[in-house]
Amino acid sequence: MKKLSLLFYYILFIIYEELVLSCLLFKVFPVSIWLIILFSIPIAIVFNIISSMFKPIVNKIITYIITIFIVILFGAQIVYYSMYESILSFYSILNGGQVTEFMDVIFDMILRNWYGILLFALPIIALVILHKTKIIDFEKKGLKDIAIKVGTLILVQILAIICVNFINTNDIYSNKNLYYKIHVPKLTTKNMGFLTTMRLDLQRFLFGFEESLSVEVSTELHEEKEQKYNVTEINFDNLIQNEQNKTIKEMHEYFKNETPTSKNEYTGMFEGKNLIVFVGESFSSLAIREDLTPNLYKLYKEGFQFDNFYTPVFPVSTADGEYITDTSLIPKEGVWSFKEIVGNYMPYSYANVFEKLGYSSNAYHNHTATYYERDKYINTMGYNSYLAVGTGLEDRMDTSLWPNSDYEMIDVTTNDYINNDKFLAYYMTVSGHLNYTKVGNCMVYRNWSAVENLPYSHKAKSYLAANIELDKAVGELINNLQEAGKLEDTVIVISGDHYPYGLTLDEINELSTYQRDDIFEKYHMPLLIWSGSMKEPIKVDKIGSSLDILPTVLNLFGVEYDSRLLIGKDILSDADPLVIFSDRSFITDKGRYNAITEEFTPNEGEDIEEGYVEKTNAIIYKKYQMSRLILENDYYRKIFQNEN
Repeated sequence: MKKLSLLFYYILFIIYEELVLSCLLFKVFPVSIWLIILFSIPIAIVFNIISSMFKPIVNKIITYIITIFIVILFGAQIVYYSMYESILSFYSILNGGQVTEFMDVIFDMILRNWYGILLFALPIIALVILHKTKIIDFEKKGLKDIAIKVGTLILVQILAIICVNFINTNDIYSNKNLYYKIHVPKLTTKNMGFLTTMRLDLQRFLFGFEESLSVEVSTELHEEKEQKYNVTEINFDNLIQNEQNKTIKEMHEYFKNETPTSKNEYTGMFEGKNLIVFVGESFSSLAIREDLTPNLYKLYKEGFQFDNFYTPVFPVSTADGEYITDTSLIPKEGVWSFKEIVGNYMPYSYANVFEKLGYSSNAYHNHTATYYERDKYINTMGYNSYLAVGTGLEDRMDTSLWPNSDYEMIDVTTNDYINNDKFLAYYMTVSGHLNYTKVGNCMVYRNWSAVENLPYSHKAKSYLAANIELDKAVGELINNLQEAGKLEDTVIVISGDHYPYGLTLDEINELSTYQRDDIFEKYHMPLLIWSGSMKEPIKVDKIGSSLDILPTVLNLFGVEYDSRLLIGKDILSDADPLVIFSDRSFITDKGRYNAITEEFTPNEGEDIEEGYVEKTNAIIYKKYQMSRLILENDYYRKIFQNEN
């Protein structure tokens, strides 16, 4: 009986793994399957050559090792995607050692994705059967056979490259641009396969990579009047004239022509008040309930009600969520922007803005001080002090729990600043962290009695119980401000770092007041802005996202800033709304675009102009590009170097 070629096995194996991953990740069968196949064949040939150069027993062992390794790699990707909705990168792999603190979370994600992992593992079973029945050929191959395969590899790879270079090359996110000019791993994986994306990522990681796509974005002419727009006196013409670096000159030209946001009826509404900012771990509108979280409910019912607000998740989860909220910049693909921004000048961070106005600034986190190198990040953001586990918080409260208590953190820290004339306090919470289970989550266990009789699944109830601790923290803060006579002079801002990905979509919908989808609505999140001085709530129907928080708060406090230099926009201004997702999907006041399926769904009654999606994609690309360049070039220092 003629034996099955080992090359044929590898080709089927790689294509199978790629197709299963694509269907699991993107919920659609890949349209560009032909390109995935073309890129898979050379990879299969490489594996075949490696496992055909030795004696049969050695070739068998190598084949098993390669098969198991690829299965583990694809399995790791599906688990990683369940947590971060992003593609594995070598940067994250090499910098991700701290993730071992959350092995219980990883095991939970493995169990959640058991069916996907089983599908990935089926080729191992097939290989065992083929091996035991002696159907597959493990014989050593000669130089002629290897030469033929190398030639085939080169020809197929050339064919794949030809397809990339000459088919559908006009779009911003065309295969040609993804392969050569821009780094968008999620779209590259969708179009060309996971292993090709990993190869490109390794190549760019080792040898460096600068995006080289040039996109022109038309801007509307505007009349700059200091009393009308949030702008400052920046002589861009002089900067452009004196700049030798082409990239920096292009940045000057871009920001010069950006339309600033207008001042509005809310400008300066909170001028001179104190500010307390919370970035809530996995904080969602699901956790705002009058019966269980009355303090959070109070802030929503009495404050600004942003009912169309979204918090898209980006590859580095909490760190990217904080980064976006604090900087109004989009994280750079493939790195930890949270870490890479260290040492840059950040003039519009809360601390740097408010310290110039005479405020004290304190930052707090009830987990490890150095996680994601947060200590260095907080210093870059300009805070005068940073208290976390490892820098003194453990001396004030019990930090041996997991997760630690938001309430206790507030209880032991408010005296640091509450009696100051003007203060800024920043809190990154942790009580809402997964896993959502009574056993192993101290905050869930602590508050279980309040939720145990609710008609939800265990994890849904656990999520609510964990967020009761945040609610207690907010209640304690309000009480302390009231006792100090500072309640009416203080503004509290609360947003989440990302949606609660410790819950499945079904579990999210148990708690939701409406049916959420897996594309857009699971990211529908809260932004709470409240002050004791507000006489009535202010309802805001306009679309916004976490990218818009910083400029919105700066406008409310009436501080001087140049809105052209922030990527987000003041939600309360008349700027066109835009919510940007990590896969380049978007929501506007016109409709929703799914970048995976490349489908735009207009809002009812909207008449969409021709080329609207392409125009919006160009705007989004420039926002990604400028965010990256600000980070890479310490751009704000070049603008404000005389002030720094």
